[in-house]
Amino acid sequence: MSDSTDTTALRERLRTLIATKSFGQGAEITLASGKKSNFYFNMKPTMLDPEGGALIGGLMLDQLGARKPDLVGGLELGAIPVACAVSLLSHTRGTPIPAFIVRKQAKEHGAKQRIEGFAPGDGLGGKSVLMVEDVTTTGGSILDAIAVVREAGGIVRHAITVVDRLEGAGAALNAAGVELTALFTARDFLG
Repeated sequence: MSDSTDTTALRERLRTLIATKSFGQGAEITLASGKKSNFYFNMKPTMLDPEGGALIGGLMLDQLGARKPDLVGGLELGAIPVACAVSLLSHTRGTPIPAFIVRKQAKEHGAKQRIEGFAPGDGLGGKSVLMVEDVTTTGGSILDAIAVVREAGGIVRHAITVVDRLEGAGAALNAAGVELTALFTARDFLG
């Protein structure tokens, strides 16, 4: 785990990367939630940057503290790089947390599964799961993924997002029995 001075510097470096690579403001856009906004976060350039991915994974692990889930996962597409970063960094720290992904829809071919990443005979049953997300707005996407994970037997009590837009996700997840924490909020990038 990083000490607080290191964590502060790493967090500031990640904030700078997000502000430079992934934050936009000005023209009105429609978010995945259907809401309109004049600012947005396209986290892919930061998440797929080697430094950005490492910072996200490390800072999320730091936020977990002593809590160590059995698995980390989230909904395609935004949560895939986040879950992989957390999993990879957990291995380098000596406390491996395997990752999985939840598809938005079951594949039309093959095993036709919504949850991917498990070897035959393995799965979510009875395991504690950290759900991750790149950006949360109302929480609809991550709640859909949580429902799929819980239906498969996973135990979800905690979720971490890179950026919380502060538009209801925290309250929505709390109502579902899940604590949401964020590396950043929209306030860290606005004004």
